Amino acid sequence: MKMGTDGTMRKKLKTIGLVTAALCSAGTLGAASGPAPKPAPRLASTPAKANWNAVVSRTPLDSHLLGNPNAPIKLIAYISYTCSHCAHFEAESDAQLRIGLIGPGKGSIEVRNFVRDPVDLTVALLTHCGPVSKFFANHSTFLRHQPTWLGTVERLSDGQRKRWSSPDFATRTQAIASDLGLYTLMEARGYDRPALDRCLADRALADRLAVHTKEAGEKDFVTGTPTFVLDGIPLSGTHNWAALKPQIEARLP
Repeated sequence: MKMGTDGTMRKKLKTIGLVTAALCSAGTLGAASGPAPKPAPRLASTPAKANWNAVVSRTPLDSHLLGNPNAPIKLIAYISYTCSHCAHFEAESDAQLRIGLIGPGKGSIEVRNFVRDPVDLTVALLTHCGPVSKFFANHSTFLRHQPTWLGTVERLSDGQRKRWSSPDFATRTQAIASDLGLYTLMEARGYDRPALDRCLADRALADRLAVHTKEAGEKDFVTGTPTFVLDGIPLSGTHNWAALKPQIEARLP
């Protein structure tokens, strides 16, 4: 499958000046006649069976990891929110990864933002909004509803396009969020407008995501999305769940 450049939509984004270069992870058994030894107490920090699908960590790269951080199989996914192939990957892989890889503690998935344009950036800022534990639900919400909110780009008025080009960072991201209905999606998840506006004004995070995007191209050879790194190895020619799944299964015990 061709990497997620999504020709038609990308052209529309370019025509309204959205794509910018600036935007560019105990011993032996006791004697039979003696009393049975008491079991060693279990540490609270190491439960018998952790709910790894509920364990989310934020990394120094501003990415988010779902599952056992010490799992033997480590999957990194570079994702863009304006990439339709990324939305397809989310829909096809999420349940299978959670059941067969993440839930049993055999593997983890780390989502890294690959920022392609200001719409991408705006959505990324919103997915990071709030507690770390909310990231993956935010992430899934935007990808699952992508056809609805991204399709709004086709109906932008001249006034809206002008707001999207505002030199003020917060004005620009808040305009994008408003015009694409992104506020509505997040408010349905329990966020209020002031909290969302604070997240959309986070220029420091935006700048870091731009740097991470540049580094992804240099270190992991990412040129489009989705792109995967499995156990530290960038996977050339693997850009969808059908191609990725057998490579993960080959590593399962």
